[in-house]
Amino acid sequence: MNKKDLELYVHIPFCVKKCAYCDFLSGPAGREEIRAYVSALVHEIRACEETCRDYRVCTVFLGGGTPSLLTGEDTARIFHALRESFDIARGAEITVEANPGTVTEEKAGVWKQCGVTRLSIGLQSADDRELKMLGRIHTFSDFLNTWKLIRRTGFNNVNVDLMSALPGQTVKSWEKTLRRTAELGPEHISAYSLIIEEGTPFYEWYGEGGRKKDGLLPLPDEEEERDMYKLTASVLKEYGFHRYEISNYAKEGYECRHNVGYWERKEYLGLGPGAASLISEQRFCNTPDIKKYMNLYESEGARFGAAAGETEILSLEDGMEEFMFLGLRKTKGIDRRDFLAAFGKDLDSVYGEQLRRLENQGLIACSGWNVRLTERGTDISNYVFSEFIL
Repeated sequence: MNKKDLELYVHIPFCVKKCAYCDFLSGPAGREEIRAYVSALVHEIRACEETCRDYRVCTVFLGGGTPSLLTGEDTARIFHALRESFDIARGAEITVEANPGTVTEEKAGVWKQCGVTRLSIGLQSADDRELKMLGRIHTFSDFLNTWKLIRRTGFNNVNVDLMSALPGQTVKSWEKTLRRTAELGPEHISAYSLIIEEGTPFYEWYGEGGRKKDGLLPLPDEEEERDMYKLTASVLKEYGFHRYEISNYAKEGYECRHNVGYWERKEYLGLGPGAASLISEQRFCNTPDIKKYMNLYESEGARFGAAAGETEILSLEDGMEEFMFLGLRKTKGIDRRDFLAAFGKDLDSVYGEQLRRLENQGLIACSGWNVRLTERGTDISNYVFSEFIL
């Protein structure tokens, strides 16, 4: 039987300290709480076995939070349960997120034994003042020590996360971060622009009506932020990186298969509190309440989806909109034939007017089967995406 591809996301909702800009479902926890959580997570994983027997897992992503906060024993328990409960493809991409200061030789060795093929390291900045302002627990020196350790352990597919448009950051300091990172030779760099999210200290300080505390550094203005964005592609190109998505750059052959799967609307299953899933055009999300999640999976035998909220059945129009929003994030764009295969409709019959208008505005390029954003369209991608709302 031909099995369908499935991506797995496993959420680890713990970190040493909550960063000032972070709105992810994560926070500090004691050792006993983390151990109890891992047990609940293992029970959820085992509850998936029957429902997911027709799927083959092509990517696994342990995200957070800080998955590298787990002990080697905890991580091994999770992977043992994953391999027993799912058909994980030979050659699957398996990623673990890690933060400097939380990685040890023992943990890295366990990751290797568990079949982890890719690491994603949260650096954010090579400037210690910027790191302190963000609330990060590490320095650039800590990152370098972690970098040497993971290379020594044999990991040769590593992403580094960076963040621009930070308070007090200049175009010059951003270029320094880009070059210091690229010179180390990672296989992948994710370069995101800071977004001020509600519910974070940064929103209290910088959001609409925010209270300005003493010594608060200013955010870069729009022109500086645009200069940083353009500089990213040009500098990383010097070091052999190509941009394959709006915020992601890779050496040839090292594109993140898990993220590409999201942009191509592959089916995915999220495990852990707050984790989202898309299965057979149905979207559902686990409760974000960690204690409630742990109670639901406190013992073996819990049913599949016990922590999930209401299921949203996506309409044909929902699927077509997502196909455009997500697919156009990739620099190679979308293929008209894929749209036809997915929805049984010709792209022009649904979006012909929008395509012609955006092409005339110089925001997309249409060539044969291919439709992609132009450089100008990438700069205002949110506007372009809004044009595909049905």
